[in-house]
Amino acid sequence: MAAQSFKTLSPFLLSPIRSRKLPSVFSSSTCSVRFSHSTSNVSSDELPCASTSTSKSELMPGLYLVSTPIGNLEDITLRALRILKSADVILAEDTRHSSKLLHHYNIKTPLVSYHKFNEREREASILKRLHEGEIVALISDAGTPGISDPGTELVKMCASENVAVTPVPGPSALIAALSVSGLPTNEFTFVGFLPKRTSSRRERLQISSKAAATQIFFVPPHGIHEFLNEASAIFGDSRSCVVAREITKIHEEFWRGTLGEANKHFLGLRPKGEITLLIEGTTVLGEDTPSEAHLELELEKLISSGHCLSSAVKLVSVATSARKKDVYALALRLYGNRSGS
Repeated sequence: MAAQSFKTLSPFLLSPIRSRKLPSVFSSSTCSVRFSHSTSNVSSDELPCASTSTSKSELMPGLYLVSTPIGNLEDITLRALRILKSADVILAEDTRHSSKLLHHYNIKTPLVSYHKFNEREREASILKRLHEGEIVALISDAGTPGISDPGTELVKMCASENVAVTPVPGPSALIAALSVSGLPTNEFTFVGFLPKRTSSRRERLQISSKAAATQIFFVPPHGIHEFLNEASAIFGDSRSCVVAREITKIHEEFWRGTLGEANKHFLGLRPKGEITLLIEGTTVLGEDTPSEAHLELELEKLISSGHCLSSAVKLVSVATSARKKDVYALALRLYGNRSGS
């Protein structure tokens, strides 16, 4: 399959902000939608919209996880803007970055930094505010908080303290990329960022390579070459993939092809911006679980050749589709605890 590259342009970016000024969404309880194109069947009609002028008393106290644009400012929802304006405080992964969004929509709510390096030290003060009945909004730099971004631990803490947590859905890089990928969408696995350790990273790729569902990864631009090299070796060069880059931004790009083609294509390139990389699931049915007799034979070969019990178990589980704990249980039954031998 020949590799394909599709590029589209987006008129509004998070940074820099383009000059067209959007009307305030807080000015009234209705908004006007006018269709000026001659091809439209509707002209100069006003359509009622949900009210965006909300007092704090209309919102229940608690934590609100608010999704924000992943690039295009127009992708934010009216509800998200309403919550951000009405909150007592906004927890932001990067206050300097988020202040651009708030400034654009004339939102004056105080910002407090909340990221992976200060999560623990902020917990007590945040929980105190929540117990006092405040409305706390949590946003990340882009997309949905808690999805490969800070927020998971705070949600766990609120759940344990019986504090209400409300999702405010919106933009998501993984869903946006999946929707236009052309790969199966009925079942998918979001892996996110891979571990930094080589052994852990390859182990995760091994698991993904055997799955029938579409696999979705977040890849930093500086790690694309390493990822494609390892993925090609583990998944095979012929597996289809989509490299989605700078989604909703001016340099948005969706590259389509096989892993082998991608490995060659990106070898001499230095792509910029966060990358969402999707790989099709396997179409080969998994092998039947090996019989106990087969596992015994493989263990016997390794043990007799000098491998200790733990080493033999690991090698057999990697070489077959058997679960490691099952192989270990069998080995203990056959040889007892000989881990030191």
